[in-house]
Amino acid sequence: MTHRIVLPTADRSLQTYTLRATPVPAQPAAGAFNRIAYSAAHVVADPLADNDPWLSCAVDWDKTIAYRQYLWSLGLGVAEAMDTAQRGMGLDWPTSLELIRRSLDAAKDVPGAIVASGCGTDHLDLDSVKSVDDVIRAYDTQMEAIEALGGKLIVMASRALARVAKGPEDYERVYGHILSQSAQPVVLHWLGEMFDPALAGYWGTSNVDAAMNTALDVIAAHPHKVDGIKISLLDKDKEIAMRRRLPAGVRMYTGDDFNYAELIAGDGYGNEITHGQSDALLGIFDAIAPAASTALQALAQGDEARFHAILAPTVPLSRHIFKAPTRFYKTGVVFMAWLNGHQDHFTMVGGQQSTRSLQHLAQLFRLADAANVLVKPELAVARMRTLTAMYGIEQA
Repeated sequence: MTHRIVLPTADRSLQTYTLRATPVPAQPAAGAFNRIAYSAAHVVADPLADNDPWLSCAVDWDKTIAYRQYLWSLGLGVAEAMDTAQRGMGLDWPTSLELIRRSLDAAKDVPGAIVASGCGTDHLDLDSVKSVDDVIRAYDTQMEAIEALGGKLIVMASRALARVAKGPEDYERVYGHILSQSAQPVVLHWLGEMFDPALAGYWGTSNVDAAMNTALDVIAAHPHKVDGIKISLLDKDKEIAMRRRLPAGVRMYTGDDFNYAELIAGDGYGNEITHGQSDALLGIFDAIAPAASTALQALAQGDEARFHAILAPTVPLSRHIFKAPTRFYKTGVVFMAWLNGHQDHFTMVGGQQSTRSLQHLAQLFRLADAANVLVKPELAVARMRTLTAMYGIEQA
């Protein structure tokens, strides 16, 4: 069946687009991957809640957990309550902790399911933070709550720390405390300012190489307490340089939504697998889950050519979803979930569905089709028609 839809073009005219409609099947994982692959999962808002979206969040828990079960069925892990879930950008700490609790409970019923949970300082009122000690106490609060649930920690970058730290030594003090207190090895998270402008100058300097040295010093002082580090700098050369300097056994989790395919495939550097390839902790894996799963299965079977053949078409889509202002990428992720039938509405926590234009979403639709990740083409067309009608576009 041919699928056609009228969409806006870059010059503000209208044009009929015909879908390829050749989706990668969403099939359960047939075997173990040879990379650890976390999808930073989004939350599904409750569209019928009587709340003020800019001021409070309402979550559809059933649909939110169902999406995590879907990711696990594809062999992907879940990085819970991260920025993809709008953490600190609509999702508050109490709701984040409830999300973590529900996700950990659901994982118990899924053999092999893995979950790691975001631990931060986002419950603090930034204007009330006066010292590094305030930051340490805030991290302790969230660490204790998550570990009491049996959760593994992803130590998220702290806006509060970026605000009050005087230099690299303050970061070393805070992270040294966290690592000395953690019950099991953690994943550190270095989120670039393109994802969150409040994190500019993280690790005590605006010089990325100097910041990297500080992060590596922290890891080197506590190598057995660090499972790995996720860096989201959208700079593959920086990631590779840091990966090669990690202590043996400490993993690099790519957070590079522009260059993930080649970083995961690796370059064969060194003897330790942790130096020559990246594992994954990616927001884009939420939007392209079937393709990510199928590609990772091919890689595990030694078929790198097929791995690249599947993932290469998804890269233009990912670069579009994560284009500047990058912090608005969550809108594209949730839009994809709506097009693919994982939720019945295009509504987001915090009203964030409004952060991207119809032009942006129309191009996202085209790129998703080209990437073979519109898993239900007829549904995707029907929902895109609904969206365009809201903008006054009449379909043929």
